[in-house]
Amino acid sequence: MQPVTNISTYLFAPLENLKPLRDQLRQTCKDWHLKGTILLSTEGINMFVAGPAEKIDLLLNNLRAVPGLESLTPKISLSEEQPFSRMLVKIKKEIISFGVEGIDPVNRPAPRISPKELKRWLDEGKPVTLLDTRNDYEVNLGTFDGAIPIGVRTFREFPAATAKLALLPKGQPVVTFCTGGIRCEKAAPYLINQGFENIYQLDGGILKYFEECGQNHYKGECFVFDKRVGLAGDLEESGQAICYACQKVLTPQELEDPRTVEGVSCPSCYLSPENRQQQTLIKHQQKLSLITREQPGKIPQDNYRPLKIPARFDNFQIVDFLCQVFDHIPRAEWLARLETGMLVNDQFQPVSPDHRVKPGERYFTRERQQIEPDVNLSIDILCEDQALIVVNKPAPLPMHPSGRFNRNTLASILQDVYHPEKPRPAHRLDANTSGLAVFTRKGAYAKILQPAFERGEVRKTYLARVIGHPKEDSFACDAPISTSAGECGSRVVDHENGLAASTVFLVLHRHTDGTALLQVTPHTGRTNQIRVHLWHLGWPILGDTLYLPGQRMGETQTVTTTDSPLHLLAWKLAFKHPIHKREVSFEAPLPNWACHQS
Repeated sequence: MQPVTNISTYLFAPLENLKPLRDQLRQTCKDWHLKGTILLSTEGINMFVAGPAEKIDLLLNNLRAVPGLESLTPKISLSEEQPFSRMLVKIKKEIISFGVEGIDPVNRPAPRISPKELKRWLDEGKPVTLLDTRNDYEVNLGTFDGAIPIGVRTFREFPAATAKLALLPKGQPVVTFCTGGIRCEKAAPYLINQGFENIYQLDGGILKYFEECGQNHYKGECFVFDKRVGLAGDLEESGQAICYACQKVLTPQELEDPRTVEGVSCPSCYLSPENRQQQTLIKHQQKLSLITREQPGKIPQDNYRPLKIPARFDNFQIVDFLCQVFDHIPRAEWLARLETGMLVNDQFQPVSPDHRVKPGERYFTRERQQIEPDVNLSIDILCEDQALIVVNKPAPLPMHPSGRFNRNTLASILQDVYHPEKPRPAHRLDANTSGLAVFTRKGAYAKILQPAFERGEVRKTYLARVIGHPKEDSFACDAPISTSAGECGSRVVDHENGLAASTVFLVLHRHTDGTALLQVTPHTGRTNQIRVHLWHLGWPILGDTLYLPGQRMGETQTVTTTDSPLHLLAWKLAFKHPIHKREVSFEAPLPNWACHQS
């Protein structure tokens, strides 16, 4: 096999028309099977590329034809294998990230010292300070005898690290060095700008020194940012390895350790699955805290709600479709809304009333510049794994967008926290109900868990504090519940046309204030089922603004953040996990009202 030619080079030069140059280089490198990284900027080029020697020569010839890059000169080494896994060509603000304005390597460079001149100084024992500007993990692999490491994890930390240089020996030259010289192109001028004197930069860096002088006065190897990891003084691969998670250079023993997984971990940074899962949960909870510092729906914004066309409405005019699906809204009102552009297609273009629809098409209702009511944002992520997210939902907080709520909903907030994932609720909770809410992280898991909830295969246990003292310690209700919503979305017992519903109640404590704490087990999942059954039996839930004492119906479905909360908690859940199929169970922390002594 022919050896792979590796080149590293950079050149500070004013460049223009970067996008066409980037596109050309991407295609050229793809056609020639070259891999590595090329960074382009208005300040120049920085590149590490490997491939067949003849193709590398062609690439260099192409680049030298670009105005400003005529003097591009690479450092060359050979390897048995391709050290890079892909080809990247990017446009950057800087070709080496430094973050300090006013450093101009082209017009105001620092004085250079050649590798041979530096070797002569070191051979003669001339007093000189060698300043290693590289990252700590690079220095650990090797550096010049007696060199002072700047002590940084990334090059952007260099300016802050220069404060410790006040103790450098006075009156002797300071030679900065790095791998190939590019970092010193900015580090050395920066030191000069900060008032340091007698500053030099090693021309071509360590690699040029190895090329011209071998390994004299250098201990160890030179770290390189590819699969070779380290190069010896003869520019041959050293056989070292690195953990790309924590940047630690690995010993042969560490390479054999089962905790070493390429690109993931090594013995120094390994986390057990449990610890890693806990760490990601903490990160998600921190992100959740940032997102919920303020109400997401507080800023006026257009809200869009999707409508999908069922097959039975094929070729219907859009106004006829709307009138049939939302038959509680008069046709005249729909026509007026359509005239205002409140319905748009998937390109967000307004739809006229006579537009004909096709099955499967998606449209969106648009509510302009909506400010949503405040909700309770005290959300806690109780646990998560690769399939599930279990949260303790506060109240009032709607589960998903509907009515007046879009961004101020649990589903919308969790999608922001877990982006680009789109967590899906596996079941429903009323906005006023607090406690356990389960979301799936992928559609495949939703297809398993959502039907399990619908089929009643999930064991659900609630706590409710009701007004009054039920006589029996345990009782049940099997009254059917209406299929359609009444005022404020209410449901009622409907013996003629209602859906079958079954709930079992157990009295846990009868309080002296005239209320009682109940354990509730619903065996079906009808809308408002627990609230309707208790209201029907004459034991309405404390804090319910819709199902009032004395069989009275209230005028508000969702309470506000200033109202007394609904005393209904989704307390426990147990079901088969969608991946390993073993039963898992979860329990929500108890609020004060659910404690026996309260």
